[in-house]
Amino acid sequence: MVNKEDIIKDLLLRRGYVTAENIASAEDFAVKKNSTVIRYLIDQEILTKDIIGQAVAEEFQVPYADLNSNQPPKAQVLLMPQDFARRHMALVFQYDDKEIVVATDAPHQPNLLAELDALLNRSEAKRAIKLAYSLQEDLEAAFVHYRESLSVRFIDIIKDQKRVAPEIIEEIFEDAILYRVSDVHFEPQDAEVLVRFRIDGVLREVGRIPREYYENILNRVKVQARLRIDDHFSAQDGALRYEKNGASVDARVSIMPTLEGEKIAIRLLSEYVRNLSLKDLGLTEDNQKILSSAAEKPFGMILVTGPTGSGKTTTLYALLKILNDPEVNITTIEDPVEYRIKGLNQIQVNADTNLTFADGLRSIVRQDPDIILVGEIRDNATAEISVNAALTGHLLFSTFHANDAPTSIPRLLDMDVEPFLLASTLKVIIAQRLVRRICESCRYSVSVTPAELKPIGRAAEYLAGQTNLYRGKGCNVCGFTGYKGRIGIFEFIDVTPEMQNLILKNPSTSEIWALARSQGARSLFEDGIFKVIAGVTTIDELMRVAEPPKN
Repeated sequence: MVNKEDIIKDLLLRRGYVTAENIASAEDFAVKKNSTVIRYLIDQEILTKDIIGQAVAEEFQVPYADLNSNQPPKAQVLLMPQDFARRHMALVFQYDDKEIVVATDAPHQPNLLAELDALLNRSEAKRAIKLAYSLQEDLEAAFVHYRESLSVRFIDIIKDQKRVAPEIIEEIFEDAILYRVSDVHFEPQDAEVLVRFRIDGVLREVGRIPREYYENILNRVKVQARLRIDDHFSAQDGALRYEKNGASVDARVSIMPTLEGEKIAIRLLSEYVRNLSLKDLGLTEDNQKILSSAAEKPFGMILVTGPTGSGKTTTLYALLKILNDPEVNITTIEDPVEYRIKGLNQIQVNADTNLTFADGLRSIVRQDPDIILVGEIRDNATAEISVNAALTGHLLFSTFHANDAPTSIPRLLDMDVEPFLLASTLKVIIAQRLVRRICESCRYSVSVTPAELKPIGRAAEYLAGQTNLYRGKGCNVCGFTGYKGRIGIFEFIDVTPEMQNLILKNPSTSEIWALARSQGARSLFEDGIFKVIAGVTTIDELMRVAEPPKN
């Protein structure tokens, strides 16, 4: 059987939409990243989704069904039984008294029209059935209508009374992977256990489980994560891997005793995160150059600051991916190691064996590394050893908890780091937050007036002259939230010779920021404003995580 993707690659080459080099790069990407050629061409902006869809439709001599702009309602999708729809990758795109248009990614299937006629034309009033082409990923997104809510599936599993705990856990993981969930929370209450998903940084309830079934679920998670099932009063941390139908996801598990019982939090470590580039993260070209230039130096320290969950480690992994080379020795010490990267020597902090950041870092320096990643600078000892390592010929990356970039310098000085050592080693400080992206499938522009912007206060000054902004309507693709995925907003301080001289004077945060501003630095909010104007995120979302600078 001919592969559908091979057909698309052949026609795009034959019709001159792409070059052989484009296809070769796309195939290499698809193999390495477990993705598809089509996804590569779209992500790299070589072709748009609509151009690919229209080209394939023309090849098959059928219309193109744009499921992004014209999403069929749930009742229309459910006109076909799920097994038939998935077997033929088809759904009802348009439906009226005279005609039925069926979208599929394989309109050349033999006998498809006859089968559709038998399935859909069961009444006396026969309708003409026509085929249209749509991309597989758009069809898959619409198939979400076949999934009942987790609450309904929990009830069905409990009624069946066969494998309650395993089946509930499996359903939760399947939905978590489908909706790109970052965290799953099991929160025990009086009579039931609340299950919540964190999607794009926002928690939402997805179901409730009767309390009597929770102990088995809890024990199963503990066994899979290699934790003690007889310990109910200690915090425990572990890891597990969920695998099904060739797909797998690694997860970090945290068990915490609460007044109502043991709470489970599961962090899903998505494979796509480790493959993000600096551009994917949301860095501007100028900031990419600053970061790349600092990373090319033989020694020095690059710090990424921000609260928990702001993507600091992901930024450092993206940088390490660029630098990862057989000729370079890269060693990391993390708590915990979130992503295993081939070619890196990764060490996990272990309190039971007294392997702390400070002690581990002392040993790493003796291992002749070129590049060191310290998961977090938490204390004076780690700060001192990190600075000394950067001073003695190592390139060192680390994360640090500070509200913004300029605050990092006074905080490090307060941790007894000598000003002349910090000035000599620090190369770049990055502060970051994550904002939700507007869903590309349902994004639309809205006209705004100065009066409508007035409620957002000082933020309106940054949108002066803007008459159009963007929002998401909500669709199948984004779970009707209007957002899909996240992107970073960044604040960079490039440690120039002038900044080094200022550090020697033990400056205040305001003095540091004043100099950085004079050298072209933009605040988190200002970086976010560019993404608002470009239609990447909304002003409401930006104001959720950042505020306009006071000067």
